[in-house]
Amino acid sequence: MLILLPPSEGKTPAAAGDAVDWTTLSFPGLNAGRARVLEGLGTVSAHEDALALLGVGASLWADVERNTRLHAEPAAPAHQVYSGVLYDALDYNSLTPAQRKKADESVLVISALWGAIRFGDRVPAYRLSMGTALPDVGRLASFWKPQLKEALAAATDGELLVDCRSSTYAAAWTPPPPQTVAVNVYTEVNGARKVVSHFAKHTRGELARHLLTRPGKPPQTPARLQKAAAEKWTVELVEGTARKPHALNLILPN
Repeated sequence: MLILLPPSEGKTPAAAGDAVDWTTLSFPGLNAGRARVLEGLGTVSAHEDALALLGVGASLWADVERNTRLHAEPAAPAHQVYSGVLYDALDYNSLTPAQRKKADESVLVISALWGAIRFGDRVPAYRLSMGTALPDVGRLASFWKPQLKEALAAATDGELLVDCRSSTYAAAWTPPPPQTVAVNVYTEVNGARKVVSHFAKHTRGELARHLLTRPGKPPQTPARLQKAAAEKWTVELVEGTARKPHALNLILPN
C-alpha cells in the first residue's frame, strides 16, 4: 500500500541545518526536472511581479523571497516541512517509531517543485503550486506528468494506491486505475450529498493516520481498504474501470 498526498500550501521552514542534498532524494531520475523547476521558480520569485506570477498575496512575500535561495536554505524531512490541516491530522510526531518507519515507506508526496518525494526526504520550505506556469517549464502539472509516470512505475508496481491528493495535484500524475482508489469526502443532508473542502483535508489526514497505525497488514485491495476505513467512518466503495480508478467515499455526519 502507498498513500499519495498533496503537499501543504503552507510550510514550516527549518530553523537550521544543511541545505538539500539532491543525491539523497528519492526518485533521482527526477533531478533534472527538479533543477529546471528550481531555476524557473528562482527567476519568477525575483521578478517585481513575483506575487502575481505565483498567485499569492503580499502576506507571503517572505516565502516568495525564500524561493530565490533554495539551494542554500536549511532543509528538513518533508514530514516536518509540510504542515496544515491534513498533516496536522496525520500527526507524524505522535506516531511510534515503527509507525514512523511505515509512514516513511508508505507515503508519497506529489510536489510542484520536487515531483515526488518520501516523508524522510530533506527539503527546504518553498512556495509553489502545481497550478503555476514557469518560464521554460510551462504548466507544472503537464511538465511533471510524463516524468512521474516513468519515475514512479517501479515503486508503485503491484501496490494499492490510496489517492488522497487534491485535483490540482492529481493532474500531475495518473496512476494505473485498477490499483488506485481515489478518496472522496462528503456530508449528507436529507439524502443529498455535499463535497466538503476543509474537512476533506482533515479527514484524508485522519484516514492516512488510521492506515498507518491500525494493527495488521496494510490493505492491498480496494475491498480491504473499504473494510479498514469502515472501522472509523461510514463508507462506500465505487468500483472503477480499466480507465477510471475506484472511489472510496467517506460520509461524514452532518
